Amino acid sequence: MKSARKTKNKFAKAIPITLAEAVKYCKESIVSRTLVNNKSGTITFFAFDKNQGLSEHSAPFDAVVQIIDGAAQIKIGKKSLKVCKGQFVVMPQNIPHALKATSRFKMVLTMIR
Repeated sequence: MKSARKTKNKFAKAIPITLAEAVKYCKESIVSRTLVNNKSGTITFFAFDKNQGLSEHSAPFDAVVQIIDGAAQIKIGKKSLKVCKGQFVVMPQNIPHALKATSRFKMVLTMIR
């Protein structure tokens, strides 16, 4: 039995969600599902297949990436970080960042406006 139920592709509120099951891997793809999207910010689950990534970009708000499975290489400004399951990193606002899956990995992205 899954602990996260969907309602019109959104997560039901006030029930436990198992992070590792919130989004599924898909071969040669990046999959995302948004849990929260409102004026205060967003919380989005991602699953990256190996070697998939996001090209360099920046955001006008601080963002927290929490790795819930696997590992990734994250570049923030000129710094390159290897992050893995159980770790998180804060990406400062307006600083260019990019990431690439060094293995399949899942993350939670939290952006506070």
